[in-house]
Amino acid sequence: MNPKTKKIVINVVFVVLIALLVWPTSRAYFQQGLMKIGLFKPKLEVPKTPDSIPEGANAVQSGEPNLAFVDASGKTIQTHDLKGKVVFVNFWATWCPPCKAEMPSIQKLYDKFKNNDKVAFLIVEIENDTEKALQFMQDEKLTMPVHFPAEEIPQTWLGGSIPTTLILDKAGAIVTRHEGMADYSRKEVVDFIEELINK
Repeated sequence: MNPKTKKIVINVVFVVLIALLVWPTSRAYFQQGLMKIGLFKPKLEVPKTPDSIPEGANAVQSGEPNLAFVDASGKTIQTHDLKGKVVFVNFWATWCPPCKAEMPSIQKLYDKFKNNDKVAFLIVEIENDTEKALQFMQDEKLTMPVHFPAEEIPQTWLGGSIPTTLILDKAGAIVTRHEGMADYSRKEVVDFIEELINK
């Protein structure tokens, strides 16, 4: 290959890669591919209990908020209603490619626990865009129930970026929080949730 042809090929490849990263749909597929090769592991570190909170304190005593969410039919669920369950909470939006990219992995996790009455899933579309959220779920053949915020979400739950995922223990306390895209179909996530169920 002569130098001129080689330069043209390199430029074309570069343009295609940039297009893939900029075009939202292809970006999600590209990110899913990176998850499949082992990148984007979720952070499953249990935060240390502050000294001011006695060990074994429940969510109300430790200052955990009682947040309300609404499902697509308008039914309200409060986090305190979910006490006794391990709760997987994912904050996302329909315009967010990393949020969309991680959804199939959350679906796999949901499928593992959907018949377990000790686990609940709150897949929270933060823009309250019911129509777009349900259309996305339908298009992608995702069966997880979608929820929407019924009130302002505190910064301890959702800071400045999405996707953000929390796992709450059976007392309603946050045991781990991960900002950014991750692969939640991984065995360590399943093991982490099962360990919380058995506590």
